[in-house]
Amino acid sequence: MSHPDPSPDDTSRAGWSAGRRRERDTRRQEEPPPTRRLTGQDPDDPGPRKITVTRVAAWRARNLTRAGARAFHRAASADGADRSGLTALTYAWMANYASDATLAVALANTLFFSAASAESKDKVALYLLITVAPFALVAPVIGPLLDRIQRGRRWALAVSTAGQGVLAVVLALFMDTWALYPAALGILVLSKSFGVLKAAVTPRVLPPGITLVTTNSRLTVFGLVASGVFGALAAGVSYLFGSPGAAWLTAGICFAGVWLCLRIPRWVEVTEGEMETVLIPRPGLSRRRVRMSPQVVTALWANGTIRSLTGFLTLFAAFVVKAQTEGTPGRQLLLLGVVGAAAGAGGFLGNALGARRRFDRPDLLLISALCASLAATVTAAIVVGLATAAVVGLVGATASALLKVCLDAVVQRDLPEAARASAFGRSETILQLTWVFGGTLGVLLPPTWWIGFTVISGVLAIGTVQTVLTSRGRSLLPRRSA
Repeated sequence: MSHPDPSPDDTSRAGWSAGRRRERDTRRQEEPPPTRRLTGQDPDDPGPRKITVTRVAAWRARNLTRAGARAFHRAASADGADRSGLTALTYAWMANYASDATLAVALANTLFFSAASAESKDKVALYLLITVAPFALVAPVIGPLLDRIQRGRRWALAVSTAGQGVLAVVLALFMDTWALYPAALGILVLSKSFGVLKAAVTPRVLPPGITLVTTNSRLTVFGLVASGVFGALAAGVSYLFGSPGAAWLTAGICFAGVWLCLRIPRWVEVTEGEMETVLIPRPGLSRRRVRMSPQVVTALWANGTIRSLTGFLTLFAAFVVKAQTEGTPGRQLLLLGVVGAAAGAGGFLGNALGARRRFDRPDLLLISALCASLAATVTAAIVVGLATAAVVGLVGATASALLKVCLDAVVQRDLPEAARASAFGRSETILQLTWVFGGTLGVLLPPTWWIGFTVISGVLAIGTVQTVLTSRGRSLLPRRSA
């Protein structure tokens, strides 16, 4: 069988294909083999051109860090927070939390633990003075002053943060001298002042459609994250460079915080139309003053009661652990970490639960949380040990966060918008004072589990009864006439 001869077109096409194949084979021989590349989530960083274990590990770490930073920024600026100014306030608040955590690490082996193990009462009394004095100064000065400041809150935040940074430098340079005490006192005073100022600024940066409850819960969660991260960092710095190293880290955070405070929008300075809130009305009050509603007062009693528990546990647990594990610093840190971790988990849990509630019946929630905390402290007084103390820390921190969210919701519901800044400033001073009351009990009581928890159970019982009576229009305290 004969085949037809190929046409001229077929011949030329075959010759062209063979030429293309020869050209392609020649180019492949001349070019070096391609380098394998990794494809990452970041389009601007496709990965190392040459794969080695070290380069891949570094690329992975860099990629994860960038992804984490983007996710963090999205969370901080969600729901229009970047446009309202809430994101800027969040960063400044995180810096304040971080500096508090690093300061605690810097003072742990100097001021705090030396007082915890001191046999003489004068050193314990000096520590107590440094702990209590900031609240005693902040409550009568900063709170009322906020009601009279018409402009300057943003600068007041920056100045208080800058003052903390300067005093942290003094602390780092004179850690082993008596200058430690006034420097620590000044930092604590300014830190508590920052908290009161922040409470008054928050209503001015609310995004549209976001409640104060959600906003304050968000700020608390971001603050706890910053505290945990920078506290761990400060622990590492302190291990390598001693307490002065942690103090220098505190100063650096504070100076960065000044810049963050000044990035808060200028409109937080506008206080036109704001009204002052009062707990007890007095004759001759102007129309610009608003009395807090009975529901707000009830929530304040409940929050003050639970804050006395958290303040007590913070100092009492540390003093007991220090007294019972003298000479074994590793065991001290481990046991304190157990209680601290339980309290931190409780804070996250309380804010998570509070953000999802509507608080239709706030009185029921307030009393239930107090009763649960009272049951935990009574159990700890009977079943002595670190495990029950950790349970008290978990329950107390959860109740504290949940009741604070409830207070925010009641303030937003019962008070006009013009009075909320003043209400938050005043309520913050009350909560700080009740915290230090509990802390004072923790310092003064003998470092014995059952004694401490028996006393704080009595305090909680009285506070719970007062909360119940206040919700019904009655009180354990004598009434003052208007």
